[in-house]
Amino acid sequence: MSHSQCYPFINTPLPYEYSALEPYIDEKTMHLHHDRHLQTYIDRLNAILKDHPRLQSWTLEKLLQNWCILSCDLKVPVRNNAGGVYNHQFFFDSLTPHCPFLPSLHLVQEIHSQFCGFDRFLTLFKESALAVFGSGYAWLVLEKRRLKIITTANQNTPNLQMQTPIFNIDVWEHAYYLKHYNERAAYVDDWFQVLDWKKADERFEGAMM
Repeated sequence: MSHSQCYPFINTPLPYEYSALEPYIDEKTMHLHHDRHLQTYIDRLNAILKDHPRLQSWTLEKLLQNWCILSCDLKVPVRNNAGGVYNHQFFFDSLTPHCPFLPSLHLVQEIHSQFCGFDRFLTLFKESALAVFGSGYAWLVLEKRRLKIITTANQNTPNLQMQTPIFNIDVWEHAYYLKHYNERAAYVDDWFQVLDWKKADERFEGAMM
C-alpha cells in the first residue's frame, strides 16, 4: 500500500510470497501479521474516517503529520490506527527474500562512517530493538542529513516532518512469537538476514537529494 493512498485504505499483497522469508520469518507468521494484524488497523482506520469526509482526502502521511490538530475524540484513534497501517506497511516493504547486501551501497558507507563501523551499528541497532519495553519498533531514520537509531512505542511513528524512515523492525510479539517464542534477540538476528538493503539505500539516496 502506498503512503500516498487515501481513504478507503486497502491491504495490498506482499511484494513476495508468504513463505519467501523462510527460514528466518515463518510463513504462518507472515500470513497472520499481514492478513490479520495489518488488516485490522486498516479496517479500524477506514471506520474512523467513514464519518469524517474532510479527512478522507488526506494521505496516510498527512494523517500522521497532523493527528495532533484533530479534535480530541479523533487524535488517539487516528494516531494509533494510521500508525499501525504505516508501520506495518513500511516493515513489510523493508524485507526481501533475496537479501541483497552490497558493501558499496552509499547507505552502508554512511553507516560505517557515522557509527564508527558497520558491526558497531548492527550491535547498537539490536540493542535498541531489545530495549523497547513491551511493544513497538526500532528505526533507522535520517534527520538533518544525519542517521539516527530511534525507537517508538506501540504504533507511534517517527516525526515524519523532520525524520525520513530508512527501515524499521517490528518488535511486537506477534511479529516473531510463533517461531522465536520469547527470544526477541534471535528474531532480530534473523530479521537482519532478510532486510532489503537495496531498498533502504534507495530511501536514503532519495532523502539526501
